[in-house]
Amino acid sequence: MTTRLFSFQQDNENLKWIFIIFGLFAMYLPTFLNLSDRLWQSEEHAHGPFVLLITLFLFWQQRDALLTKQDERPYPVLGSVIFALGLLIYLLGRSQDILIFDVGSMVPVVIGLLLMTKGFKTLLSLWFPIFFLLFLLPIPGFIIDAVTLPMKIAVSYVAESILYWFDYPVARNGVVLYVGPYQLLVADACAGLQTLISLEALGLLYLHLVKHDSFLRNCLLALAIIPISFTANVTRVLALILVTYYFGDEVGQSYLHDFAGLFLFIVALTLIISVDTLLSKYLRDAK
Repeated sequence: MTTRLFSFQQDNENLKWIFIIFGLFAMYLPTFLNLSDRLWQSEEHAHGPFVLLITLFLFWQQRDALLTKQDERPYPVLGSVIFALGLLIYLLGRSQDILIFDVGSMVPVVIGLLLMTKGFKTLLSLWFPIFFLLFLLPIPGFIIDAVTLPMKIAVSYVAESILYWFDYPVARNGVVLYVGPYQLLVADACAGLQTLISLEALGLLYLHLVKHDSFLRNCLLALAIIPISFTANVTRVLALILVTYYFGDEVGQSYLHDFAGLFLFIVALTLIISVDTLLSKYLRDAK
């Protein structure tokens, strides 16, 4: 009798979450279609679909927390308030075509649903997938413009200095580099804020997956992601400059330019793993 009761409760729990997931899918499908037609078409926001897929995978990993009947108390009033706030933000974003509200509403909507149906224990177990949703947010243009230009100048300056040190015929004017007969503009996609955010997402995902016990190690590695991102950007720019210098502008602007984006993430991931290994050795030796 107990087994049948447990099976019936579990079936009800599964059915409840099937309806909730279907409702969220129907609610946010127009949002993601809008993103795929507009924002995700640009090189600066091309990471969006990957962030969405990773977020869905992270929620799938924690599906037991949703489907298992845990010994915890839901908070229907608090959850309803947060859920209603999320709906208001969603309606404002959809009606006024404000993407940051449209996409950002997912966070309070999901938090409200979890508090209404499960409680704080499940909410805490799902904190990282919910946090990862923030990487889907489109950043306002004035913030991107304010941060991107100094970042591009810094990357251009370091790239020029490295090439000059190796005796390449290089000069720089702002974010324009002159190498031999070629003139190269350091674009936003090569050294912009969106690239930094994408690499930060990659680093935090790595931290989440490896699950280090050391709080200090996690904090140091999270902080190291910023200089790692800068280094990876410089490496990408240097690679494109050298390809153009040795093989010509046509080759530099071919598929190799698109491959440089993948190369950036390979370099960043390699640096993250290398720094993590060094931190492991240093912290172990320091004990």
